[in-house]
Amino acid sequence: MWRRADSPPEPRQAAVIDLGSNSVRLVIYRLEGRAIWTIFNEKALAGLGRDLPVTGRLSAEGVKVALSALHRFRTLLNGWEAQDITAAATAAVREAADGQAFLRRVKEETGFDVRVLSGEEEARYAALGVLAGDPSADGVVGDLGGSSLELVRLVDGTPRHGETLGLGPFALGAPRALDIERTRRAIEAELGPVASRFRSREFHAVGGAWRNLALLHMEMVNYPLRVAHQYEMSRSDAVEVARFVERLSKSSLDGIKGLSKKRFDTLPYAALVLEAVIERLGVERVVISAYGVREGLLLEAMDPRMRARDPLLEGCEALTSVRGLSQDLGASLEAWLSPAFAQLSPLFAHRDRMLTSAACRLADIGARLHPDHRADIAFEEVLRAPIAGMTHAERAFLACAAFSRHSTASTPPEGAAIVGRLLTPERRQRARALGAAIRLGCDLSGRNPSLLPNVPLAIAGEQLTLRARAGWDDMLLGEQIAKRAQTLASTLRLRFEAA
Repeated sequence: MWRRADSPPEPRQAAVIDLGSNSVRLVIYRLEGRAIWTIFNEKALAGLGRDLPVTGRLSAEGVKVALSALHRFRTLLNGWEAQDITAAATAAVREAADGQAFLRRVKEETGFDVRVLSGEEEARYAALGVLAGDPSADGVVGDLGGSSLELVRLVDGTPRHGETLGLGPFALGAPRALDIERTRRAIEAELGPVASRFRSREFHAVGGAWRNLALLHMEMVNYPLRVAHQYEMSRSDAVEVARFVERLSKSSLDGIKGLSKKRFDTLPYAALVLEAVIERLGVERVVISAYGVREGLLLEAMDPRMRARDPLLEGCEALTSVRGLSQDLGASLEAWLSPAFAQLSPLFAHRDRMLTSAACRLADIGARLHPDHRADIAFEEVLRAPIAGMTHAERAFLACAAFSRHSTASTPPEGAAIVGRLLTPERRQRARALGAAIRLGCDLSGRNPSLLPNVPLAIAGEQLTLRARAGWDDMLLGEQIAKRAQTLASTLRLRFEAA
């Protein structure tokens, strides 16, 4: 049986400890090739940088909370090899007079060797994190932490020209109540001198505070898909939600569903910084990234050949690899149906081929589920899977294709609102056709990847054809194959012919 020549290495786990100005966090990842999965995530909002603007030192209470969290993390990582653990500290520890003393205490009490990232390194890793989640990202990345804002430009997939600014909420005055005009002047004093270097129509927002703003905007517009990664806001939408939050009191914030209560002190400051960034940098579109410095550290540590792979394809393969019956089926389906689908008008610009490839690698989603429920569960799983490298519209498209892989129904019963909001009728129709083609390929071959080349699929004019090569006519026998092929042809509004 045919095998991939460049199969990814064996999956492994990696832990990243992030000592930020606001939170101390342990994230454990499963790395499957280029796919990065979060399998454990625990944080403590220590507020190490809370007192830094006034005292120049780390918060005493924050140090206590951070050390308690780090002791727990040490226990959780018992038995791990040192090379599988990365610990990094950012602005607060970097700038505090007692930062090094704190790190010595961390080493003595927990054994963790913590690397202090420079401002330039922090900006670079934030940008690498954005690229880990979206290799096609362009424009400017902004990573807002408790004490600082890192800005870095992306040029042809490479981070350039990083800058650290003292624009984190703690640096601007949190947890004091927000004085909008005073804070706006402070932001302008920091941002103004560098704004011209970072002008960009597209801004990739990294950091928990800005993710919370995006979640709030989803509530405001009744957005149907609660996935923060790659959520997009227009300039006007982002400014609207920022101004809404700037003027809210703590009690008002407490009444909003989905917001983290521990961010109420800092969220209005984060909103004011976002508004200033949009206006001074000429931003027209804000894209939220759930990936940042931690994922950037992991991406840099990968072999260059692995970094060059696409996270969407790798994620789709990883999602199905332990559930299906063949690791080669997806690539074989892609090779079989891509020539025919290449004859169709593109609906996602240059991304149609990539989405076809991804959908094929999801062919085994649902393989081990009860047949009465496969389609609905596959739809939900793909829609919400933590796979990087796709927009929300592309996510809905692949979920619909996965649904149609197992069902001839037009729309998942529970997914009609989401599909209607995120996909045009033409894209919904194409997803149905793609799912029907994958279903046909699986049934035609008995899910044996080596057999598909013997019955090529083609589109010519208004006709869909399946033509068996010499000696392979028996593959076209049976009522089910004719039924599956006719379903595909009808979905594409074509006539079907078998030969």
